[in-house]
Amino acid sequence: KTVSLLTGAVLILLTLGIIMLYSGSALAGTAGHDDPLFFFKRQLIWLFLSLAGGYLASRINYRAWRKMAVPIALVTFVLLALTIIPGIGTSVKGSSRWLRFGPINLQPSEFAKISTIILMSWWMARIQRRAREFVRGMLIPSAFLGMVLLLIFIEPDFGTTMLIALVGASMMFVVGVRISYLVIAAALGLTGFFFAVMHSDERWRRIIAFLNPDKYEATEAWQLLNAKYAFVLGGGLGVGLGQSVQKRAYLPEAHTDFIFAIMGEELGLGISLLVLVLFIVIFICGLRVSFCAPESFGKLLGFGITMMITVQAFLNIGVVTGCLPTKGLPLPFISFGGSSLLVSVGMIGILLNIAKHSIEPGQEDEKLLRNRKDWA
Repeated sequence: KTVSLLTGAVLILLTLGIIMLYSGSALAGTAGHDDPLFFFKRQLIWLFLSLAGGYLASRINYRAWRKMAVPIALVTFVLLALTIIPGIGTSVKGSSRWLRFGPINLQPSEFAKISTIILMSWWMARIQRRAREFVRGMLIPSAFLGMVLLLIFIEPDFGTTMLIALVGASMMFVVGVRISYLVIAAALGLTGFFFAVMHSDERWRRIIAFLNPDKYEATEAWQLLNAKYAFVLGGGLGVGLGQSVQKRAYLPEAHTDFIFAIMGEELGLGISLLVLVLFIVIFICGLRVSFCAPESFGKLLGFGITMMITVQAFLNIGVVTGCLPTKGLPLPFISFGGSSLLVSVGMIGILLNIAKHSIEPGQEDEKLLRNRKDWA
């Protein structure tokens, strides 16, 4: 039942995403592409690749990722470092987040999400009984997490930095790292983050505009206010698929970070609430899969994946609805972006494989005897 609900929720979100990309294809003409279906066709290719990758991930025993944790992390470090080297990384709107391989642009920070979860799960599962120690429980995982965050932060990508930091801290918390250590680390991190934002004029103006949007309606608060207008125009039933006014001239990035606003405008409040419910379903199913995993690595891996997908979703929705300051985070399974789609579906595939090996209440003894050689 859990697997069916999880799979169904993801497939519905993927369907909504490709429908909205088709609906929003008129935006291609304003993005330097002559083909009005450019974004739709590109996303459709990535969708097929992602479904194939997700299926493959669901067939690979999740314990295999434990053996590959360190190599995957090293490759991630290299890719993240390459993005910030002039002449190698591809810069768009002042941020160097992509690597170009022929016609394909890959975003290493997306792959850093899953590699961080795998490495944190591997390490914390090894030292779980010593998680309250400062060096093993706090210093070593924080050092790895800090290196990843620093490389993403200087791209710059503040939204992904915050997301990975939140998920990493939550994984350390559930293992049993002392709360005092986490509070001190969070205070230091937020202080550094705050000063970095203060020294970035663009991002500081976003904060000010978020606090006083009416004053900056023609500049920094333009996206925020037009996203709100999209929901107002949509009302309960929406203006109709493909009939959005906001996406045509008023809402930049309508096919990526702000696609949820266009969905609300065209399809109405009911579909917007459905998306929220589907992510809640993924959250509940993911936590159940994590709880029923047969050993610590699987529990942590399932928990990290669940948090990464759902926290990102709610951060995106919070930004689009004006509950949070504007930051660049796609809506999983729905926003345009090949790397994001590939990683998100791949993570669901891993979660499904964990569910395949799960231990339901009352089956502990039988499963333990059958799989005792696989336990950590």
